[in-house]
Amino acid sequence: MALERLFRRKRPSGGNRDVPELWTKCEACGAQLYKKEFRENLYVCPKCGHHHRVPASERVEMLADPGTFQEITGLRPLDPLGFVDTKPYAERLRAYQEETGRKDAILGGTCAIGGVPAVLLVMDYAFAGGSMGSVVGEEIARGAERAAAEGRALVIVAASGGARMQEAALSLMQMAKTVMSLDRLWEKRLPYVSILTDPTTGGVTASFAALADVIFAEPGALIGFAGPRVIRQTIRQELPEGFQRSEFLLKHGMVDRVTDRRRLKAELVLVLRHLHPGVSYAVGV
Repeated sequence: MALERLFRRKRPSGGNRDVPELWTKCEACGAQLYKKEFRENLYVCPKCGHHHRVPASERVEMLADPGTFQEITGLRPLDPLGFVDTKPYAERLRAYQEETGRKDAILGGTCAIGGVPAVLLVMDYAFAGGSMGSVVGEEIARGAERAAAEGRALVIVAASGGARMQEAALSLMQMAKTVMSLDRLWEKRLPYVSILTDPTTGGVTASFAALADVIFAEPGALIGFAGPRVIRQTIRQELPEGFQRSEFLLKHGMVDRVTDRRRLKAELVLVLRHLHPGVSYAVGV
């Protein structure tokens, strides 16, 4: 009996439910990845190079110089249409706000990037798929206007499913608003750099995200207006391999550079120092 008790398998007590999960799996190749090393590698799989989505706050840490970021976003969305689908829009907003700790799908602030004064705006895909409603459009417009007023570069990291359907025409109006706000930057010959991440689609692609002086894209990012399934059903033809991925768009002249996330800041700094009228291009990275 003693021997039996020695080798008897004990049932897990279930008392350590708060212990954090240490491993994650690559979405592309299925490799098991140690979370700490995965984050240190900027959410890029070391096995296959797949670029996973990044929380907005960590994206800011990747691009802004340490200690320079001062948040300027914080508008709270409303529900002027009283929109209801399977649940009221107001309830959806509260759920997204509780889940992300953010008031809407954008995080932005003033900062330095490689010493260049900038306004950095990062769309948050975790909040309603990064959809652009009235608040997101207003924050982008204000960010562009502030950059122009203070002589800063503008950098926008796009990650969005497009316009927010719960705000209907009010959401579509943000396309025109964001585009018009960029005029103030161009009048002062200040640089605007767009960084397209997975996914960047719909009204975001069709407005400010595609109008930058320089457009970076991350490897493998889905970039387009309508999705490939909708296009395939509309034209009744098979699409080319890699259609709407960043490498395909680079080949066809829609983006300027496809850059690995781990080299992105260095390349961004080179571009900003070259284009910003108040910064010497001779300064090294």
